[in-house]
Amino acid sequence: MKESIYQHYRKEEKSFVDQVYDWIDQVDRLYTPVLTSFLTPREATILQDIVNGRDEMNYYLDGGYEDSERKRALIYPNYYVLDLADLELGFLEISYPTKFADLSHGKILGTILSTGIERGRVGDIITDGNAWHVIVDLKMQTYLMDEVKKIANVGVHLNPIQRENLLHSIDEWEETTVIVSSLRLDSLIGKVYNISRQRAKDAVQAGLVKINFTEVDRSDTLVGVSDIVSLRRYGRFRIQSVDGKTKKDNFRLSIDLLKV
Repeated sequence: MKESIYQHYRKEEKSFVDQVYDWIDQVDRLYTPVLTSFLTPREATILQDIVNGRDEMNYYLDGGYEDSERKRALIYPNYYVLDLADLELGFLEISYPTKFADLSHGKILGTILSTGIERGRVGDIITDGNAWHVIVDLKMQTYLMDEVKKIANVGVHLNPIQRENLLHSIDEWEETTVIVSSLRLDSLIGKVYNISRQRAKDAVQAGLVKINFTEVDRSDTLVGVSDIVSLRRYGRFRIQSVDGKTKKDNFRLSIDLLKV
């Protein structure tokens, strides 16, 4: 049965598909919920596709706030009564001398990962242009408070906060429609950013392009729904949905666009 499932996903997504089935099997065998790490939007979509086919169980996705990119999933039997605390989310505020230091998403994430914790233990890092908040696995909250005292040579303190005190991100996604002949990476980048396909290929080969925060080196990579594509110095976009084809057999896509 799995072979028929694999055909709907990219080769590199096979291991995650297997992981989702392992989680489902655990819920089936142990009659208990399973909590995942923080998932990328694409991983969350794959999980939804698979779990939606199971009448006896459900799932809940939560990343700490409504528009979060990375979310944890709780897969649970239908009779289970969900509690938000089951998602085990921790919320940290970074206290630092804002007048004399400049933090960035990359600096913060790099410092957190340098403590030895896995990427899946860290959710979104959000800012309002001044302050910074980080969403993490609750089990890692105290550890990070103890370990992270500097970010890029800036003295910092990580302080726990409540969910309701989370910042509102300044990121604003713009919804637009794009017509493309192919779901290839180079074709999409060319259309979204109005550059030539060759220039898009060159950007991929130069290491300027990431899908779901991971650098890719093939311009013919197929992009799927919920994938986040970033092009350095241009911004990010994600496919919200494939809305059919035009009379010329091109794809009509709903795209969320975040410019730098």
